[in-house]
Amino acid sequence: MDQDKAVAALAALAQDTRLSVFRLLVKAGPDGMIAGALAQAMDVPPSTMSHHLAKLEQAGLATSWRTSRLIHYAADYAGMQALLGFLMADCCQGDPQMCDSLLSSIRCDAVSQGAPA
Repeated sequence: MDQDKAVAALAALAQDTRLSVFRLLVKAGPDGMIAGALAQAMDVPPSTMSHHLAKLEQAGLATSWRTSRLIHYAADYAGMQALLGFLMADCCQGDPQMCDSLLSSIRCDAVSQGAPA
């Protein structure tokens, strides 16, 4: 990921509702959620949710697909990995042990057990 794409992704996440939606999509897993269910869960109008989802998709953090009349959205895990990789590319001054606690806190098993995400 280059710096421009990282800035776009971080800008998309720098809005309260979009950050919450993205976290909900990450929690939902690869099956994602239907757009209407996301709007209901976040208590926002469907048109507003559509705007937020479009921003996340443009930033490479969400993906969508259509099933009949329903639009499903899921976190784009490759995009999330690219962003995290960009942010950590120069981490630790070449000493990976310096980042052990950070890396262990973002493992799926640590997050599911309540470790800080």
